[in-house]
Amino acid sequence: MGICYSSSGKRKPGWEGGDDKAADSKFKKTSSGDFATFISKLSGGGGGAAAASAAIVSEERGLHQIPGRLFSNGASRIASLYTQQGKKGTNQDAMIFWENFYMGGDLNATFCGVFDGHGPYGHMVARKVRDSLPILIRSHWENKDEAEENHEHSENGDLEGMRRFDDFMDEDGCESLEVEADEAEKVPEVHIPLKKSILKAFKLMDKELKLHPTIDCFCSGSTAVALIKQGEDIIIGNVGDSRAVLATRDKDNTLTAVQLTVDLKPNLPREAARIQKCKGRVFALQDEPEVARVWLPNSDSPGLAMARAFGDFCLKDFGLISKPDVYHHSITDRDKFVILATDGVWDVLSNKEAVDIVASAPGRGTAARALVDCATRAWRLKYPTSKNDDCAAVCLFLEEVLLVGNVPENEKKVPEEEEVTNKASPELPQETVNNMKECDDEIVPVVEEKSIDKSIGQSKRSLAECLSTAEDEEWSALEGITRVNSLLSLPRFLPFDKRSTSWRKWL
Repeated sequence: MGICYSSSGKRKPGWEGGDDKAADSKFKKTSSGDFATFISKLSGGGGGAAAASAAIVSEERGLHQIPGRLFSNGASRIASLYTQQGKKGTNQDAMIFWENFYMGGDLNATFCGVFDGHGPYGHMVARKVRDSLPILIRSHWENKDEAEENHEHSENGDLEGMRRFDDFMDEDGCESLEVEADEAEKVPEVHIPLKKSILKAFKLMDKELKLHPTIDCFCSGSTAVALIKQGEDIIIGNVGDSRAVLATRDKDNTLTAVQLTVDLKPNLPREAARIQKCKGRVFALQDEPEVARVWLPNSDSPGLAMARAFGDFCLKDFGLISKPDVYHHSITDRDKFVILATDGVWDVLSNKEAVDIVASAPGRGTAARALVDCATRAWRLKYPTSKNDDCAAVCLFLEEVLLVGNVPENEKKVPEEEEVTNKASPELPQETVNNMKECDDEIVPVVEEKSIDKSIGQSKRSLAECLSTAEDEEWSALEGITRVNSLLSLPRFLPFDKRSTSWRKWL
């Protein structure tokens, strides 16, 4: 969590900081017309602060009922989500996975993201961005289609639209100073409309937070890394220091990690230059010289550890912006999965370590939990005197799961041993065949027993043995049994008259 160094304060009364209720993980088919009507009601409208405040509860209830939308610990056939509260208070991390995300008639798109809140009301900011940002992106994507239809018969329609878009994005002085020389290389021309929709959505998301009637975002904010998968293309918008990492195989078929985003921190030269041009200050404290922070011109506050964020309006006039960096990636056959995680994971695990943990998980449903659990343990080892940060992770798998019922008939091959048995069984007596099966059954436990003994002797245990049900539990079940046996094996020093009878109890 990129916390504000000096941020402190009481949370609003009545707010419960517990995890959201579990979402329904069963995916149902929804007609595009009904879904579009439902989403348009959520993103349609305004009416002032009073109307927005009255619609918050009903809007959240409607979002939680959308099929294929996960926002709490859970999993689907292609994704896994998990978050765990740290030792600093309320869990300020939020996450989302939205399958069949409606994008202009395309129900095959997928949206997922992680959001790391900071400040007194960071948990509220992160959840608000989680709920509103996908709808804003979808809304501006549809408005883009309508704008193209309105200007298709006009010679200067495209130029006029681009001029108005540039004017809209340059309303704030600090954002107009942002120069991205390699911006054209990040996103192909065919995806420029989607990139503009993401930029507009991030811009309006920040303005919506500024006018929100119940969330104080003056010294509270959130990061965001949002991913949209359309067909074989991935578009990512990033604000802050959360990160997206791709797991892919190289020419040697070795699983490697490719970082898809850049952590937008104040130590980057272009970020520091923009902040200093806007009269903000960038420096690190003596007790943590490796962490650059953003400070007000005439005050040693708030000390924000990121250069871009939603909210934090105390710094918006001094170089902090909410404009995202937008990235594109074309999916290949070698790409396996994408990890989206907050800095609570990346502060203690490298990209390669995170990829290896997810790849070695027992199944897709436990991949995100395995990653967060390993990050929590790494916090205890690397920073034993510090409080571990909140952790949130979303694992999006790029390979479809092949169901048994969908396997073609020509691919359903009978195992070689089974073919030999079937050929030999007609020539052998039935009693001999039964004896062979019994022998096979007798051999199986011996093999399993050897494999178990081997795993116990190894230093690297399986994930199921490493995971602990209790938060402070440090031993696995096997270690606990070994400890009990050791205690029972200790010699008993009893009076001489009782020694002769006590040993019989252990026979």
